[in-house]
Amino acid sequence: MMALSLGTIPAVGSTPHVLQFNYDEDDVETLNPFLATAAPNAPLSELTSAEFVRFDAHGNPIPELVTTIPTKANHGISADGRTITWHLRHAVKWSDGAPFDADDVTYTFRVAMDRDNNIPVRAPWERLAAVTAPNRYTVVFHFKAPYALFLADYFSTLSQTCVLPKHVLGPGTKINQAPFNALPVGIGPFRYTAFNRGNDVELEANPYYWRGHAKLQRIVYKMITEENTDYTELQTGELDLWALINGPLAQRVRTLPGIAVATAPGGIMSGAYFNTQRPAVSDPRVRQALRFATDQPTMVNKIALGNGLAQRSLIASVAEDYLALPTITYDPKRAAALLDAAGWRRRPDGVRQKSGVPLAIEVAIPGGYAPSANAANVLHADWGAIGVTVNIHVWADSQFFAPATAGGVIQSGKFDAALFSNGGAPLYATLTSYYTCADFPPNGFNVDRYCNPRVDTLNARYAQTFDPAQRKEIAADFQRLLDADVPGIVFYQRIYVSAYTNRLRGYHPSTFSSWGDPLQLEM
Repeated sequence: MMALSLGTIPAVGSTPHVLQFNYDEDDVETLNPFLATAAPNAPLSELTSAEFVRFDAHGNPIPELVTTIPTKANHGISADGRTITWHLRHAVKWSDGAPFDADDVTYTFRVAMDRDNNIPVRAPWERLAAVTAPNRYTVVFHFKAPYALFLADYFSTLSQTCVLPKHVLGPGTKINQAPFNALPVGIGPFRYTAFNRGNDVELEANPYYWRGHAKLQRIVYKMITEENTDYTELQTGELDLWALINGPLAQRVRTLPGIAVATAPGGIMSGAYFNTQRPAVSDPRVRQALRFATDQPTMVNKIALGNGLAQRSLIASVAEDYLALPTITYDPKRAAALLDAAGWRRRPDGVRQKSGVPLAIEVAIPGGYAPSANAANVLHADWGAIGVTVNIHVWADSQFFAPATAGGVIQSGKFDAALFSNGGAPLYATLTSYYTCADFPPNGFNVDRYCNPRVDTLNARYAQTFDPAQRKEIAADFQRLLDADVPGIVFYQRIYVSAYTNRLRGYHPSTFSSWGDPLQLEM
């Protein structure tokens, strides 16, 4: 949906057929989707990467580098659900003009299976026994067990994967230090031309793209990590698009002349995520108490300013098989009772302690982002009211979101609670990579370090079940278990808010795509 735009603004630095944008006020450390952990890598990869599948605004798959979506009806999925056959398009070229074929896909599998590579999500690859290529244009995935959720995990614009060019990276499979990571070769409508660290990423229309030539000539991603700078540059015309806006500025951009606004339900949840292995928050009763002591309506109304949906589940409501649990009522008395039962008693000064140790929660937030800072202040008051000390630590954005191998704050677990937006591909209710035991960093995004074998067992059954009704029942069971354990507290499911100049045409973001069809973008 788009808000009405008013008048025009000065086009300072504006050039026809050139788009300058920022996404979620984030820096970028690598351009290789296999190694990336920052939010902007998703829209950048959607423009440039080699993917089998992209998605429309309703989450329906669209064949990209394949000719059809595998199903049991077209025999692309075997009767036992263990084999998926993909048919590749012919005469497709990489962005450097080299031919693309099945050899690139089997090479990518070998890279993914190389344990020396710092791949943040390994679970999808561990499910595969082999990837074979009967001929240049056919690829077969051989799974160790039936796998029904393959569209979300392998070579799609909603996955953290892409096909890698063997002719650039091969024949070896070590990619951590490859020059490719700073300037990848892909098969999207655009290709990278420069990566100016700390400043910007430059792209141009890919002349070899199989669907045709993009209308835009160039795209520049500006590494702006402070939201007020984004707002100012949007006003002056130095920025054409600011995507994934949160907090007060999501309201203020609606009043800017010459600016249109697009909104869509998000697939990510803003909240407080616990490192469940840290002593202060290792007891589920403490986490339950902190949830009862969190005023969610205040978070939705005063932090998100209405640009969020109140919900309880850690699974996005847009996901298939989402379970709509009733929201938690703010109840400090019940929170206090839970802490009493867990042995955390108030001292005369009101601070809770257990065995002489005060209950202090170390809260980590990214710098330069007002919603996180404001939410931390709300928690400082709410949790403080029940005798919990809250110490707030502000980290540089690049350090907060960096990979575990680079000492990233959330990936390395340097917190009791971290405030950020979390979530994966919103197609399914799967917990894989985020709340399963095998996916602690650096093997996945389970930054909560949460592990419940019962949840793992149910999640595995869910992934192996092709029957929709059965899958829904299984998902409901593991969502109830996850909810009882409270590895995180959802403040709200984010509504994606993007503000852009009315000179931008063909921009149609949705829950399942950052752009719509990038070929149609024009300035």
